[in-house]
Amino acid sequence: MANKRDYYEVLGLNKSASKDEIKSAYRKLAKQYHPDLNKAPDAAEKFKEVQEAYDVLYDDNKRRAYDQFGHAAFEQGGSTGGGGNPFGAGFSSAGFGDIDLGDLFGSIFGGGGRRQYQQSGPAKGQDNVMRVRVKFMDAINGTKIVLPVTYDEPCSHCHGTGAESPSDITTCPHCGGSGTVYQQRQTPFGVFRQEGPCPHCGGRGRIVRQRCHQCNGEGYTRVRKDVEVNVPAGINSGQQIRVTGKGGRGYNGGPNGDLYIDIVVADHDVFVRDGNDIHIEVPLSFVDCALGTTIDIPTVYGEASIKIPEGTQPDQILKLKDRGVKDLRTGKPGNLYVHIKVKTPTKLTKSQKDLLAAFAAQTDKKESIFAKWKKERFNK
Repeated sequence: MANKRDYYEVLGLNKSASKDEIKSAYRKLAKQYHPDLNKAPDAAEKFKEVQEAYDVLYDDNKRRAYDQFGHAAFEQGGSTGGGGNPFGAGFSSAGFGDIDLGDLFGSIFGGGGRRQYQQSGPAKGQDNVMRVRVKFMDAINGTKIVLPVTYDEPCSHCHGTGAESPSDITTCPHCGGSGTVYQQRQTPFGVFRQEGPCPHCGGRGRIVRQRCHQCNGEGYTRVRKDVEVNVPAGINSGQQIRVTGKGGRGYNGGPNGDLYIDIVVADHDVFVRDGNDIHIEVPLSFVDCALGTTIDIPTVYGEASIKIPEGTQPDQILKLKDRGVKDLRTGKPGNLYVHIKVKTPTKLTKSQKDLLAAFAAQTDKKESIFAKWKKERFNK
C-alpha cells in the first residue's frame, strides 16, 4: 500500500475538511476524470482513485480508521475488521453515499441531463398553429371568419381524468404519486442511481380503478367544430390570433393548449402595404403635372383629396399623413404614399396637336429639356 497517495491529497483537501467539502470535491473530480467524459489514458485510474478516496473519507467510521492507521486500516486483516480491501473486486455501491448520480452523470447515460417525466398534477396541452389567408381589406377593417377545427375536447363526464368518479382515482402506491422511481444500474465504474417513469402508473402518479364509461378512460373525445374567430382591424401578415383551449389536449385533467392562427394577408390590386403605410400608383397626364391640380384618390378608408403641385415630375412621391392603416395595438394610423405615373396620350385630336405644336414653337430648341440634358452630360 506504500504507493497509494494520501486520500486527502487525492481530493485536494486538508484533514479538517467537512463532509460537504468532501462531497463537493468528489463531484468535481469524478466528473473531471469519468472515462465517458475524459478520454485520457489514465482517466479511468484517476477516477477509481477519486472514488476510493471518497468511499473512505465520506464514511465516518472508515475516516476515523484511516486517520489513525492510514491505508493499513484497509489491508487484509486490518484493524477495522472490514474483511479485506473493499476495492479489490470493483467499487462498493455504498461508496456513492447519498449522491444522486442521475443528477451528476445524467448527461452520460440519459442523453443530456436528467430526464423529465410527466408528473401527477394537471398539465396544459401543447399549442397548435394554423395558417389562414384573409383578404386585404378584411385585414384593414377587421372581420369574422369561421374555421373548422378538429381537437380533443375534455370528456364532459370525467373532465379529463379518465375515471368514472373522483373516488376511482388513487395515488400510486409504488411511486407515492411522484410518477417517478429510482433504479440502480451496475456499470464498470460502480452502481449508478437513475430516475425513470413509474412502470405501474406510467409516470402519472395515480391509478384509475374504474374507467370513465363515456370516454373509456381516455379523458377526452375527438370533436370537429366550427370556431368563429375575430380578425381585428389592422392585422398584418405574420401576426397571430390566439384561440384559447383549441390546441393539444391536456394531461391528467389539465386544460387544452391554445390554437394560434397565423395570418397571411392577400395582395391587393391597387394598394401595397408596408407596415402601417400604404403605397398607391396614380396615373396623371403631363398637363396635370405641369399645371398642377387637385384630385380625389382612393385610400383604404375611402377617398381623400390631394393637391398635385405645379411642375410635378414622373415617379415623384407625395405623402398624405395619417391616411394609412391604423395600428393594431395603438390605433395610430400610418401614411399614404402616392407615386405619380405620367401617362403620355397616344391618340390626339387635330386641335390638340395644333395646341401642342404651338407650345413647342414657343420653346427654344436650344433650351429644351433634352438639349439641356445633352449639354450637361456630354458637352462638359
